[in-house]
Amino acid sequence: MSSAVEGVGIHTGHRCRVELHRSEGPLRFRQGRHEVVADAATVAATPRCTVLGADGVRVAMVEHLLAALRVAGFWHGVLVAVEGPELPIFDGSAGPWREAVAALGPPPPAPAPWRPDTPVVFRHGASRMRLDPGPEHLHASIDFDHPAIGRQRWAGGPARYDDLLDARTFATAAEVSALRAAGGLRGADDGRGIVFGDDGPSTPLRWPDEPVRHKALDALGDLTLLGRPLAGSLSIERGSHAAHVAFMLHLRTHPPPSHAEPSA
Repeated sequence: MSSAVEGVGIHTGHRCRVELHRSEGPLRFRQGRHEVVADAATVAATPRCTVLGADGVRVAMVEHLLAALRVAGFWHGVLVAVEGPELPIFDGSAGPWREAVAALGPPPPAPAPWRPDTPVVFRHGASRMRLDPGPEHLHASIDFDHPAIGRQRWAGGPARYDDLLDARTFATAAEVSALRAAGGLRGADDGRGIVFGDDGPSTPLRWPDEPVRHKALDALGDLTLLGRPLAGSLSIERGSHAAHVAFMLHLRTHPPPSHAEPSA
């Protein structure tokens, strides 16, 4: 089973074609003859998106597709063939990936979850993350110095994750001006995300809390790079791609006893 989509990358403005294929093995991305496994250890950069890189492959903006795969239950068994430097932005959300992912059919069984025995608290810059034992649940909160955004919170379990896919990426007008001056956002035309100016958002919001929903969406996509579900209640304050990746690497180097490697 396979499916294909095409679109424009928000950072480079280049057109990109993406084909999704059922394939044994880990989630991975292919450019030409080279592949990179979708894993926290292969994150090459986090410049307002998540970039995977290894062995001649460098693919940016992978988090939205990963979120759609995660919501559909795919932790492995998919090869993503990419023609271009970054995945399409579409409308700024992960919603347009639904159809392509659904065409893959039912997902293979999920791997055993990462289950904490005690609370795990982690800080990275202004970001704070806490993972508590219990049923899977995600809490996300943001605090922006902009009157149209401000403080927002979202919380929900796996049954509500699909609600996040249609939340669009966003930035303030000042951030957009700075990024464009630096040569970025070449594909950020109208309809590809939300810009918050002095008069409010550039397009009607789908929900009053759409910004924090998108931050929760980004977290879902990034955390797919752990390679397994998190069986616990995860709270993320002022999350970022860099913080999400650092948190996953921290979990791998500080596993609970049930995940520890057996002694020789």
